[in-house]
Amino acid sequence: MALHIHEACMLLLVIPGLVASAAISHEDYPADEGDQTSSNDNLIFDDYRGKGCVDDSGFVYKLGERFFPGHSNCPCVCALDGPVCDQPECPKIHPKCTKVEHNGCCPECKEVKNFCEYHGKNYKILEEFKPSPCEWCRCEPSNEVHCVVADCAVPECVNPVYEPEQCCPVCKNGPNCFAGTTIIPAGIEVKVDECNICHCHNGDWWKPAQCSKRECQGKQTV
Repeated sequence: MALHIHEACMLLLVIPGLVASAAISHEDYPADEGDQTSSNDNLIFDDYRGKGCVDDSGFVYKLGERFFPGHSNCPCVCALDGPVCDQPECPKIHPKCTKVEHNGCCPECKEVKNFCEYHGKNYKILEEFKPSPCEWCRCEPSNEVHCVVADCAVPECVNPVYEPEQCCPVCKNGPNCFAGTTIIPAGIEVKVDECNICHCHNGDWWKPAQCSKRECQGKQTV
């Protein structure tokens, strides 16, 4: 009899515990309102599709608004389908540009070499110079040197000389030609020996002189 009473007491002790645990639920004890809000903040994101655009820094732009996204220096317009960015045809950078900036949509040359280099010397833009007596050169705006070489006329003598700082040879003694091994002046007849009188061809100085024999003045015999 005592055994049955003991088992009945144990059953009564277990039943209230089951009832208590069944009565306690999440609905009866809601989470703190602040905790619930902080938990939801990590899950909910604003959807700007069809409403605006967001750049790399998180800034929101309205439809039709112009802005510069972080990955590009070219301007973009916020559209329904997302940013529509300009893709201009940028001008070519000068090959002798020494300073290029990339702050804008297109790279921009900020400094161009404003001189020409020629044979180890520097010349200003549009500066004219003569590196040799026969050359006339100019430093062009393109930083290139253009030169013209003098075309010397054929000298009218067989013994031209070159004077200092002069490109073309000159005939210091005037036009002449060869009569054998003798140089005779042009324009006159010259007696080169006892029997021959010679003269230069008109304009054809390189040709040997034209000579004619005359009566030789020999020794008279008694």
